[in-house]
Amino acid sequence: MPIAANKAVSIDYTLTNDAGEVIDSSAGGAPLVYLQGAGNIIPGLEKALDGKNVGDQLKVSIEPEDAYGEYQAELVSTLSRSMFEGVDELEVGMQFHASGPDGSMQIVTVRDLDGDDVTVDGNHPLAGQRLNFDVKIVEIRDASQEEVAHGHVHGEGGHHH
Repeated sequence: MPIAANKAVSIDYTLTNDAGEVIDSSAGGAPLVYLQGAGNIIPGLEKALDGKNVGDQLKVSIEPEDAYGEYQAELVSTLSRSMFEGVDELEVGMQFHASGPDGSMQIVTVRDLDGDDVTVDGNHPLAGQRLNFDVKIVEIRDASQEEVAHGHVHGEGGHHH
């Protein structure tokens, strides 16, 4: 059964950057389970897996526009420390939920602290990077009607309600 829309797919994977550093991996853990066609994984990887079968292995490089997008300098801003009321100790790397330019919620990461100035970045940490995946397809099954309706896999390795 090839990977197609509305299939629940289990993959083992290792994600590296162009320098060969491992960013993420399912090695030593459970496979990643996702619903093909539901946007559960980055578009470039979903497209590369379409039509593949159990046991297939592939190495694929995904350009930023098919992953987490290009890095956008306008998503970096400097705020006053007073904007972080209730946070006792700010540290570089901390993440917060904030309202994005379009009013939607986004995650921002503290990039720099300089006195009362706090530089935050609303880009995804992997924005602007080519992502290299080494993937093995472990299992493919028909998704249940409920999984399709919810847009994600349930149960083992998937989302639990």
